Amino acid sequence: MAVDTGDIAWMLAATGLVMLMTPALGFFYGGLVRRKNLVATIVQCLIIFAVVSLVWALWGYSLAFSQDAGFGLVGNLNNVFLIGIDAKTPSFYEAAIPALLYFAFQLKFAAITPALIIGAFAERIRFKALLIFIVLWATLIYAPIAHWVWGDGGWLKSIGVLDFAGGLVVHVSAGLSAIAAALVIGRRKGVEGNHNPRPNNIPFVILGAAILWFGWFGFNAGSALQANDIAINALVVTNLSASASAVSWMIVDWFRKGKPSAVGISVGAVAGMVAITPAAGYVAPWASLIIGLGAGIASNLVSNWRARTRLDDSLDVFACHGMGAIWGMLATGLFATLEINAIGGNGLVYGNPGLIGVEAFGVAVVAAFSFFGSYALLKVINLFTPIRVSPEDEEAGLDLSQLGEEAYT
Repeated sequence: MAVDTGDIAWMLAATGLVMLMTPALGFFYGGLVRRKNLVATIVQCLIIFAVVSLVWALWGYSLAFSQDAGFGLVGNLNNVFLIGIDAKTPSFYEAAIPALLYFAFQLKFAAITPALIIGAFAERIRFKALLIFIVLWATLIYAPIAHWVWGDGGWLKSIGVLDFAGGLVVHVSAGLSAIAAALVIGRRKGVEGNHNPRPNNIPFVILGAAILWFGWFGFNAGSALQANDIAINALVVTNLSASASAVSWMIVDWFRKGKPSAVGISVGAVAGMVAITPAAGYVAPWASLIIGLGAGIASNLVSNWRARTRLDDSLDVFACHGMGAIWGMLATGLFATLEINAIGGNGLVYGNPGLIGVEAFGVAVVAAFSFFGSYALLKVINLFTPIRVSPEDEEAGLDLSQLGEEAYT
């Protein structure tokens, strides 16, 4: 089958849309932290995109998407340095687009995933330690999971785990890694009890959420890898789930706090997009409304529960991405239907309860691997270079202590 120019055009656009999501995340997170950490938070997302781009081109893509090296655990190294990946040869994963375009599309997923984790240790990580962690995490955690779920011969893929656009690969892995990071690095200085510092720039939070919403159309609809009916369905259900989740989060806040919250509505929309991600190419629009409503409620409740604990997952990465994705994976097991995607599967509602078990197993495996792997990586890094800034540098803020720059003078 020859490559198709229409599919190439759509995937070029989708790749650009997903690229926007990493700097958008920077503004989303940057608005939530204290003003003395605004620049550092945004630039962390930017440098993660740059570093992971290099890792992905040199060896990460090959570990994730080359031919299986054995037992479905990781790809071989046949495509290191992009050997054999060009703009003319059809991709093994979708013959309608070139291999180099598939590489570029998957790069954007590999880049945003570790950027999600920084919300768990916002305002207290050393820049050098962050860079080391990102290189190791992208290589040893992300690439194997991507191979398990999406790669040729991946073992989770072979047992029927469905993850259309990254519920497991991106959001469960980031959400559980975030918990590990928060535990290893510890609570922020001056953040005690239920006190959480007020966001420094709520318009940045709203802006970040809005651009994430825009980019997510490429994230989910682009995962069809063609300009077809599945891409259309994925785009529509993404929008519906985000909308339903923003509304349900708002309603929960209204009942609990007596008024709606701009930050809550923004976070709720993101939680809805997270939840629909694994299901986007498998469920009907009506099901996406249920998925979105459930995501807003579940993520809100987990966020409020976390605030009453000693766990300082500063920007609620687990509540939004971990919890949202876990619900989304289970919902895929409930609502997936072959009527939407003939190479997917039927869930419980369509007569196949076994799919819920398969999806839950996938969640358990990826959650455990991400948590314990990230915990071990951070502990090892800390043996060689401190991962946390000094109390004096934390008090001054990462903008000045790590970069020598300020957002506001």
